[in-house]
Amino acid sequence: MSLVETLSDWGAAALRRLEPEQAHELAIKGLARLPLPPAAPDDPVLRTRLAGLDLANPIGLAAGLDKNAEALRGLSRLGFGFVECGSVTPRPQAGNPRPRLFRLAEDQAIINRMGFNNAGLDVFADHLRRAPARAIVGANLGANKDTEDKAADYVEGLRRLEGLAGYFTINISSPNTPGLRALQGRQALDDLLGRIDQARPPLGAPARRPVFLKIAPDLSAAEIAEIVEAAVDHHIDALIVSNTTLERPASLASAQAGESGGLSGAPLRPFAEQALRAAAEAAHGRLPLIAVGGIASGEDAYRRIRLGASAVQVYSALIYGGPGLVGRIKRDLAARLRADGFSTVSEAVGAPR
Repeated sequence: MSLVETLSDWGAAALRRLEPEQAHELAIKGLARLPLPPAAPDDPVLRTRLAGLDLANPIGLAAGLDKNAEALRGLSRLGFGFVECGSVTPRPQAGNPRPRLFRLAEDQAIINRMGFNNAGLDVFADHLRRAPARAIVGANLGANKDTEDKAADYVEGLRRLEGLAGYFTINISSPNTPGLRALQGRQALDDLLGRIDQARPPLGAPARRPVFLKIAPDLSAAEIAEIVEAAVDHHIDALIVSNTTLERPASLASAQAGESGGLSGAPLRPFAEQALRAAAEAAHGRLPLIAVGGIASGEDAYRRIRLGASAVQVYSALIYGGPGLVGRIKRDLAARLRADGFSTVSEAVGAPR
């Protein structure tokens, strides 16, 4: 581990002593202002291509950490292959009342009920205009809580950030905005994705950026299969599997396990893996998959790739593992790929074990 990784992890340990949301805010300020050196070059075996995006490595940052795209300077230097910011809604909103973010340290988990707190599209767009030139930055789009036509909010986000984001994610799976997960039903999904497709530049146009769809882990295999078919029908470029869960496993040991909201971190792992298996079976290679949920090591990342994911994203594990986790995952993943005879990540996607 490098000196920079060590110092970064010490800082993360200090932040864990603070109230969770205060620590989150300080982390964003630090990432926005501290003069971090660039990450070391990636092992060539990690280079891959996802939905037309050329990635130096398949390890991405999941949405939720940098809601307003204000810390891209620092995040772009932590070694991620791609960084997803948001969720952003057309109008600013405060989100749910505090406290709304809880550490379950005994379980290496997080519960949040943030409620899409963000500064809105105007601020988000201004920050994207100042993003580092080589960074691949995605915009995770949400809908305002009081919007009746939620599909219109996603279309507005897509149009107003066109040309600024490297890709877009349609987030219909947060459990903290009333009515949002109902958009995962086939009729509502066809309406939403049809309107998204109409708002995009034509197929093959240079200005057309990839659009991903993020789903919940709390879906049956049949429901996931329906979503996959809708995604294929409406030219969605990849599926992100998955968001936080409303489940509360009996194994949770923390006193805060009963808090309402979405559960992420280590206990999400089996739910996210089950959803990934269902998505991979339904997609049959027609739709790239991005795995999220309980990924905290190179072994975890490699397992999801072998289950069918072309890339992975992390977030909650960073809170417990510190920023140095990104480098550790990449080194371990590269070693595992080479040990099993793979020369690229894509060769390992969906490969039987």
